[in-house]
Amino acid sequence: MAHDIEIIEKTPAEFEYKKRRSDRLMRSQLMMFALMIFMTLISFAAVQAGFSAYFVIPVVLLLAAVQVGLQLYYFMHMSEKGHGLVAFFMYGGVLLAFLTVLAFVTIIWW
Repeated sequence: MAHDIEIIEKTPAEFEYKKRRSDRLMRSQLMMFALMIFMTLISFAAVQAGFSAYFVIPVVLLLAAVQVGLQLYYFMHMSEKGHGLVAFFMYGGVLLAFLTVLAFVTIIWW
């Protein structure tokens, strides 16, 4: 028949391995979420405290760049196997965008 479904039973060891792996993944995602909330609060506090713009802007941009990297790595599952080509193109695109902005800024300031 065309609609036969194959049911694969998991052994208890496979089930426990998957459960431990899922628990570890969920714990790391929750920790990263808390870290990103903390970095966002640091950014808001730096702006609200009235520091100089020469201090606040680089700090906010640095924290934003760190958050983008962590979100790609943890929440987009770039740390897992099989995402090498996708990660290569994403990081290549980020590098290309950075170089384009750098080129335009250089042209304008020169």
